[in-house]
Formats: sequence, C-alpha cells, structure tokens
Amino acid sequence: MEKVLLDSDFGLSRIIHGQMRMGSWNKSPQELLAMMEQLVEWGITTFDHADIYGNYTCEAMLGKALRLGKGFREKIEIVTKCGIRLASNISPGCRIKYYDYSYDHIVNSVDHSLRNFGTDRIDLLLLHRPAPFFDPDEAASALEDLKKTGKVLHFGVSNFTPGQFKMLQAHTSEKLVTNQVELSPVCLEHFDNGNIDFFLRERIHPMAWSPMAGGKLLHPKDEKGIRVLSALQQVADELNIQPVEKVICAWLLKHPSRMMPVIGSGDLNHICHAVDALRVEMSLEQWYIIYNASKGEELP
Repeated sequence: MEKVLLDSDFGLSRIIHGQMRMGSWNKSPQELLAMMEQLVEWGITTFDHADIYGNYTCEAMLGKALRLGKGFREKIEIVTKCGIRLASNISPGCRIKYYDYSYDHIVNSVDHSLRNFGTDRIDLLLLHRPAPFFDPDEAASALEDLKKTGKVLHFGVSNFTPGQFKMLQAHTSEKLVTNQVELSPVCLEHFDNGNIDFFLRERIHPMAWSPMAGGKLLHPKDEKGIRVLSALQQVADELNIQPVEKVICAWLLKHPSRMMPVIGSGDLNHICHAVDALRVEMSLEQWYIIYNASKGEELP
C-alpha cells in the first residue's frame, strides 16, 4: 500500500486504523498486537488515537500491545490528539467538558501519551478541535518546544476550518501537515465550508474520520441516508462489487485531495473491505451519482 506524503520526510498509510473504540473490541494485548501485525502486512501502518479515547484508556491499551512486539513500534506511525478535557473520574478536577490549549496542558498531555504508549516520540500530534478560547502564540510555543525535545515529530489539527488552520499556521514555524475532518457520502460539510478547496490549494491531504458515518450509511434511518445507500448500491452493482463498504471507501479514495479514510473497526473483515477499495476503478460519473444523492439534487 502506498503512503501519502505529508511532508518531505513523512507520510501516512493510505488507509488508517482508528482505535477510538478499542475498549469495546474485547481483545487481549496479544490479540491486539496480532491484529495490528496483520494490518501492517496489508500496508496499514498508521494508527489513530486521542488522549480521551475510551475515557482516557485506549492509549494505554495500545501501549500494552506494543510492549509485546519487539521492534514493532519501528514499523508504524502513531497519531494522537490533545486539547479536550472531559469531566471524568479518570481526570479529576474537571466539572465540565472544555477545550484547553494552554502550554502546560499540551505538553503534559504529550508526556502522558508517551507514557501510555511506552514510546519516546509521537509521529503526529493533532489539536483535537478548534476552541472559542484559543491563544495561538501559547499553543505554538508548546508545539515548537515539543519538536525541539523530539517528543513529537509532526503536527496537524482536527476539525479546523480553513480560517482556523491558517490562523494557527501564521503563529508557528512548525508546518501543519494535515487536518482530520469528518468526511463521508452523507457528510459533505467540508465540501461546503471551503475546506476541500483549501486542501487542494495548499496540497494538504486530509484524514477522513467516520467514513461510514457511524453506521448511518449502512443502516439509514432518514430520507437522505436511504437515498445515498440506494446510490451506493447502484454503483456497487455497476462495478460488480460487494459489500457497499468498498464503494464508500472508493468514493473517498478517488478524490484528488488524496483523503485517508480512518477505519475504526476491530474486525479484520471490515478493514479488508477498505483495503480492497484501493483497487476499485470508479468513474467520475459514478462518483457524482453518489454526491448528487447526498445533496438531493443535480448539479446546477
């Protein structure tokens, strides 16, 4: 599997494994390691986390698996996020959920993630969500110090608009190499808010979270979802491929922004469908059949 180059010396696998729901997979550390070893054999080398996933537990689960695999850490890229603070018994002192991009919180979050993973560096750190209270100079200072100490090798953001991305980039000398945003055939938000055009202009390759729309695509409950599933099935029939999960991933993979779908499943069969989608030859017309179904109208 090809890597998508985000910087001159750094890339991520075209398909990324999302581990947000790791706690529900009921896998032992050895079973998790075995699954990840299979994914690496398929070419999936990038694993996506955040400090808060699983109520602050998923990073440590990955760390337990990594400690069992001698040399395995050198074969993969670890992505994690920080900035959200949850009202949780794991993180006492927070009365409400809020966003914290203070210097101390960013640095302390990274140190905690490093201990969880049992590693000396994070390959890519993302600021998890844009915040209404955000000091870009303070955040930039944290990023630059983390780079100097070698604790984080590359930086990006998640869920940022073009304006928010440019605002942070203007305050830091560290290149922001990607933006992880929600993208699926039923979520066209970033086609509408200018982000896709911004990605193309700046040659930024986005990570696409929730490509299956949290199950809404495969089990639709509203008119839009039913309409999109019908279009997906039409294209699947034309291409003679099943299941429609392959068509969903192929729709994302076809786009010239070189989106990287984040597949958050503990089932190798589901992940295999995403890998198979790399070989799907979808026509431009078929791509628009799905797009138009999502918009609910033809192009003007």
